[in-house]
Amino acid sequence: MFWPVAVVAAALVGMGKGGLPVVGMLGVPVLSLVISPIAAAGLLLPVYVVSDMFGLFAYRKEFNRKVVAIICIAATFGVGIGWATAKLVPENLVTLLVGLIGASFALSLLRPRSGPVVARPIRVAPGLFWGAVAGFTSFVSHTGGLPYQVYVLPLRLPKAVFAATGTVAFAYINAIKLVPYWALGQLSIGNLERAAVLAVPATIAVFGGVRLVRIIPEKLFFAVVTWALLLISLKLIWDGIA
Repeated sequence: MFWPVAVVAAALVGMGKGGLPVVGMLGVPVLSLVISPIAAAGLLLPVYVVSDMFGLFAYRKEFNRKVVAIICIAATFGVGIGWATAKLVPENLVTLLVGLIGASFALSLLRPRSGPVVARPIRVAPGLFWGAVAGFTSFVSHTGGLPYQVYVLPLRLPKAVFAATGTVAFAYINAIKLVPYWALGQLSIGNLERAAVLAVPATIAVFGGVRLVRIIPEKLFFAVVTWALLLISLKLIWDGIA
């Protein structure tokens, strides 16, 4: 069952890089059905990196430069903390905390509001905090998308800009994770060979994700993102406890 499940996981990663970030986060949980979560994270990292290249090409003109700069600076420190504490912090604890953060935030977005929703300004301090959390959780379990969305969703960016900004930011985060992953022994030659095969369905799925972002109405797009955020967060809470 490894290869059928791995192809599905790779396609989910590719769709995430095509602008559906919450979908991309399903890659590791799906692949964890047939191999350990740590092995799944190591195997999929090169697939993320290859998919990032095509996502960068598709969204090279639409991302918010200020948000990307804030997230990338903070995430660099978050990845460094993850590397330094890789053997100290239990993965299930990180998974549980990420799930709790994501679920509470998604529920706050789904709460009925009496007045119009006002976009928050782009503030540096919250961006640095959530960017560092995104870098750390991305290093540990490729779940940086949840803390990232806690910061970016309230900014109410247009859907194409929202998708492009996440793609560019996580292309950088995934690239800087390669060195510590190699140092920790999670990028073996066997993994790289399998990742090369899985990069094919991931690349095709990138452009499928881009197409979906273009045609889905904006209100429906963010509703799907929010509900998916809640469901994945509940799954992470379950995984962390189990």
